[in-house]
Amino acid sequence: MELKGALLFGQSGGPTSVINASACGVFQTAFTHDCITRVYGAAHGIKGVLDDCLYDINAEDRQQIALLRNTPSSALGSVRYKLRDAEDNETDYLRILEIFQKYNIRYFLYNGGNDSMDTCYKVGKYLTEHNYPCRIVGVPKTVDNDLYSTDHCPGYGSAAKYIATTCMELSLDGRVYDKGTAVIIEIMGRNAGWLTAASAVASYAGQGPDLIYLPEKPFSIEKFIDDAEVVYARKGSVIVAISEGIRDKDGKYIVEYASENDRDMFNHIQLGGVSGYLASIIKQRLDIKVRGIELSLMQRCASHLASERDVEEAYQAGAEAVKLAVAGSSNIMVAFNRVSNNPYRMVITPVSLEAVANYEKKVPDRYIKDNFIDESFLDYVLPLIEGEAHPPFINGVPQFAKLRKVIAQVD
Repeated sequence: MELKGALLFGQSGGPTSVINASACGVFQTAFTHDCITRVYGAAHGIKGVLDDCLYDINAEDRQQIALLRNTPSSALGSVRYKLRDAEDNETDYLRILEIFQKYNIRYFLYNGGNDSMDTCYKVGKYLTEHNYPCRIVGVPKTVDNDLYSTDHCPGYGSAAKYIATTCMELSLDGRVYDKGTAVIIEIMGRNAGWLTAASAVASYAGQGPDLIYLPEKPFSIEKFIDDAEVVYARKGSVIVAISEGIRDKDGKYIVEYASENDRDMFNHIQLGGVSGYLASIIKQRLDIKVRGIELSLMQRCASHLASERDVEEAYQAGAEAVKLAVAGSSNIMVAFNRVSNNPYRMVITPVSLEAVANYEKKVPDRYIKDNFIDESFLDYVLPLIEGEAHPPFINGVPQFAKLRKVIAQVD
């Protein structure tokens, strides 16, 4: 049955190099469907809905929307806001329903990771239970690559490409002096080490980390020192890649050894700084020059090193989400199903939001060695970092989208 009404799109969670490519796919595809009467963007995700702050995307210049394809970060603004269960507190849901009715929202597409898919699932469940016709589709996004029920996530390929390239560059830089050095590279990844595993691409290319540690395996500081000492004795230098979320055998984050850490609204410990902590230990124990380097925000929004395949698939995810919603699908997430590695072939399939929300996909044991990454991982990751995306440049710098962000008004 055709459903006629407005489409609302929101972005949530951490930005990426390609999240706006998904927005571009959503907007450009939505404009081609007559059943979609208006296209809105939520300012700062679900908070924009709660605050009645929606952008009128129809009022945007079409060329600026096209530029979203190669513009990093979240053009509509992002948020980290956790909806409580409706059974515990219905306030937010009543407000969401009020806003949806006000703007006649009949299509709601939400772009994000684990917590965002939880929001998407809860909104869809509430609207269904209250007989409000609205098709809900999740658009996957996370550099962490830890969304369940999908082979990979838009955002990961570009971040992995940046990490592999940067590790190659740091490896070359860290081995130039006649005196020995150690470089410890801290890479994003709370519970899943997909990003840190990507550093192995540099190593197998001949210029990368000697040691790699993921949060999937318990981390021992003493063993780490022994590993580093062995490599240093053999090579006169040592390059290490570690996930920010490495933990000891009791589940305590290694960064907690250094200091007390704040928590966010999801009760997650704020990570960052483990490279500096381990660098200080190595310097004390081995008495060598050590650098601790946090890649931090740079790894998630480095569009100058975006993977062409990642950009293409992010756009496809947004476009396909609209098509699925118009065709009648709801309470689903767009997922990637890999058919083959060589040649690489992927098909997009819908999966239930309930099967995705709040689950995490970890790096499988088959890819993890004691202190390194198995070469078989290359078959998985190399297709995802393939190709170079080339945004338009003016005066030597990239041209990024500049949306007008006209506040939506009801006629």
